[in-house]
Amino acid sequence: MPATPLRSTLRTLCAAAIIGLPTGSWAATDDAMRDALNAARQQQWQHIDERAIEGHILSGYVTYHRLRNQLPNVAASQVLQFIEQHADSPLSEWMRGQAIAKYGHAGRYGDLLTVADGEPAGTARQCYYYMALIDRAPEESRRAGLALWRVGSSQPDACDPLFNRLRADGTIDATAIWERKMLAWQAGESRLSNYLGGLLSSEWQTALDTLDAVSNNARAITSAPTCLGPECRATAAFYQAAMQRLTRDDTPTAFAAWQQLSPRLNLTAQERQVIEEELAFYTLVREVPGTLGWVDSVLPSLASERVLELRVRRALADRQWTDVVHWIAEMPASQQASSRWQYWLGRANEQLGNPEAAMARYQQAATDRSFYGFAAADRIDQPYRLNNERHHFDEATREQTARLPVVQRTEALLRIGEDGLANSEWLYAIEHGTPQQARALADYAAQQQWHARLVQTTIAGKMWDALEWRFPPAYRESFLQWGAQTGVDPYLLMAITRRESAYNPVALSPAGARGLMQLMPGTAAQVSRQLGLNDPGPYGVLDPELNIRLGSTYLRDKLARYRGNRLAATAAYNAGPGRVDQWLGTQSMESFDLFVESIPFRETRDYVQAVLSYRVIFESLANGGSSDGVSLLNESEQAVRYDRALVQR
Repeated sequence: MPATPLRSTLRTLCAAAIIGLPTGSWAATDDAMRDALNAARQQQWQHIDERAIEGHILSGYVTYHRLRNQLPNVAASQVLQFIEQHADSPLSEWMRGQAIAKYGHAGRYGDLLTVADGEPAGTARQCYYYMALIDRAPEESRRAGLALWRVGSSQPDACDPLFNRLRADGTIDATAIWERKMLAWQAGESRLSNYLGGLLSSEWQTALDTLDAVSNNARAITSAPTCLGPECRATAAFYQAAMQRLTRDDTPTAFAAWQQLSPRLNLTAQERQVIEEELAFYTLVREVPGTLGWVDSVLPSLASERVLELRVRRALADRQWTDVVHWIAEMPASQQASSRWQYWLGRANEQLGNPEAAMARYQQAATDRSFYGFAAADRIDQPYRLNNERHHFDEATREQTARLPVVQRTEALLRIGEDGLANSEWLYAIEHGTPQQARALADYAAQQQWHARLVQTTIAGKMWDALEWRFPPAYRESFLQWGAQTGVDPYLLMAITRRESAYNPVALSPAGARGLMQLMPGTAAQVSRQLGLNDPGPYGVLDPELNIRLGSTYLRDKLARYRGNRLAATAAYNAGPGRVDQWLGTQSMESFDLFVESIPFRETRDYVQAVLSYRVIFESLANGGSSDGVSLLNESEQAVRYDRALVQR
């Protein structure tokens, strides 16, 4: 629920009292701080009123910009002093990163190592860091430098000194140059590939000519030499890259080519595995005829979780229950133990007439709070295991939390319109504090009704069982109202919103979807016309109330399209009704679980499972934390056949 003017005023008065400022002084000091921060970003130091911001909780932000601007002509000790002074704020790590970059660019490697605290984040800073270490820890530096070199895209200019040094001492040799060239060719980075080719001597000419021939005609791979480069050093990288390109472009041709090439090539087991893992994956994804026997013959040696998953899904599609059991047994223990595969072991054993084994697997799966955990519980008529973890904080503890510097900085940043910095401050404290401190901050966020920040708090703090915080009653009245008016399950609306935006009312996806329920502007315009409303435009759709109204109506239409089936409608909300119609039209699944596994898009499979399990959680929390009377799916959704008849014509 957005803060009302009265609530905002009361919050300001309380905050002023907490840190001892006279009531009414916030506005003036905040205005000065806002102006000072904007001036500091533009290096307009003469426009900063130092007296006005003296003692302000955010004054460190101005100091940060000033010190950053002075780098690299600042002593490392001064940088360390700033880092120590702001150790509880992301300012410390930002300053460390800036110092590493500026010292590295200036070649001040001693100062760089003084301020560094292990390997930094970011490729450019890593290159500077390992260049600084080249004489102090040469083996570590060479090992890391080779890893930075072996990528198929251009690296920042900051890496040039390190790469030049490693080329000079022979760490980056001709083989490493060829291997990177193959990665660049594989990635379609032609400029980098051509540049790397120019670094190779005439000894590599046959390999270069072979590469040109296969680039112009992928099928020429079957007549390529089986030994490329000096002492065949180009062979493995070439065939791995060439086979990957051909596999992704034309899997049947790649499969046929590999049948010819495999017996002739002298590759190690690991080199061969790289090729066969990719080929097995794509032959299963694209259902290439005549390849399943080959996949089964190589699969045990691949140690590939993604290929094993595909193989089990193929067995499920074919109702080959013995194969389901066999290939799940081939999975690593950690993969096999998931509720998903325990559930399918239960289903397979049930189909094979092994009720005791099925019961054991269902019981194991039902301990998990997930789509398949809930489905398993339904199979054996057990209550859902929510594993809800509750926390209580008294008023004295909450007052202590409100006085924490991170809370004061977050509140101040929100007051001056710096929401992004406020989130950075908050999440830094969660990630670097103790579990109890993180939970106290989560409680504070809940009290302030910072719904989106609260969800991010539980993620950063790994509070997976704190369900009241992970699934807060955000916009509850709106969901109940529009759910009732549209006839849509309000808990399904809550679950979709939680999955789509995690309650961020201004969320914007890369595809352009907007707001709480992530509506595309075209969809919002269409539904608005349907309701007799004006087109809200790309910004009007961000209004939470309108977004929920339009999203509820859109979902109502999808439910009508699929005869009230929430599983199909949820899939359509994510992937579009056209795709769901196609999936239902090309296959016939006698049960909801087989339909879910048949969805070809991983994103949509995961989305459907998440939304339906979230819906269970929301309804259970509304029931005081009890799942009594709550079901994952209704009887119709469990019993209906998932085929073209489900689509309302």
